[in-house]
Amino acid sequence: MRLLTDPFQAGFMQRALIEAVLLGVVGGVVGVHVVLRRLAFMADALTHTVFPGMAVAFLLSGSLYVGALVTGVASAVLLTLLTRNRRVTSDAALAVLLTGFFSVGVILISRSHTYTADLTVLLFGRVLAVDLAEIVATAATGAVVLAVLWLLHKELVLRSFDPDAAAALGYPIGTLDLVLNILITLVVVSAVKAVGSVLVIALLITPAATARLLVRRHVGLMMAVAAAVGAIGGWLGLVISYEGSLQHGWRLASGATIVLTLTAMFLVVLAASAVARRRHRPDEATDESTTDHPLLDPHEPLIDDAMAIGSRP
Repeated sequence: MRLLTDPFQAGFMQRALIEAVLLGVVGGVVGVHVVLRRLAFMADALTHTVFPGMAVAFLLSGSLYVGALVTGVASAVLLTLLTRNRRVTSDAALAVLLTGFFSVGVILISRSHTYTADLTVLLFGRVLAVDLAEIVATAATGAVVLAVLWLLHKELVLRSFDPDAAAALGYPIGTLDLVLNILITLVVVSAVKAVGSVLVIALLITPAATARLLVRRHVGLMMAVAAAVGAIGGWLGLVISYEGSLQHGWRLASGATIVLTLTAMFLVVLAASAVARRRHRPDEATDESTTDHPLLDPHEPLIDDAMAIGSRP
């Protein structure tokens, strides 16, 4: 227990822990929607489209949070509009936005005399350098994101599993897509200072993917598990980085170590679930009614609350 608690005696480590736990919880919850709708590439694109705003804010000594927020929301709106055009495929729209916005950011930051160091900070973050104001901003953003998800839980889950039914019931599909894109952007904006615009995708995808392996029938429980995985991964990642750097001289980057810890947790759960599946497969009957559903593994049971909510507008 001392190994898990001693690294957080210092103030900067305590702030880093709070930031990592907050990001792990919020990223895990939002990531469930990303995983269920198979929007990992879209989320990755949004993590890169915030880069120009970060670059402008960095060069002007302004707030990275505000700069990333402006370009992030703008890219979320553009992405939603482009994907509503039938002549533009979603992957093409994502590729155009990702490369265009990211290239603008690189050009802007290349005008700095300390180009290499500045680019490293913006791409990979510095979780150990977060201050109280950034923690407050992350907490406030997280509260807004979780509140919106709670209010629109029924609509967003139905949109994920049966968009045709959602449209038939009168739900505004385009508006729901825009809301989810903005929520993803807010998580990205909150995390860019801590883990950078490259590694933030792991906070969105890995905890949710791990929870998807553990929970099959309830979206709410899946979100709770994803939040727990994200928080634990952030905590253990900081411990490993601290001990490895101070006790063994390995110089482990904290943000990248958190991501690798989450990846290791995913791989362990994946291996355990594969072993459990092999043991129980002879006794399991395949439900043919789920084989045509585009979002679910045909050998896994249908998620209950996604189907139950479609009965009322």
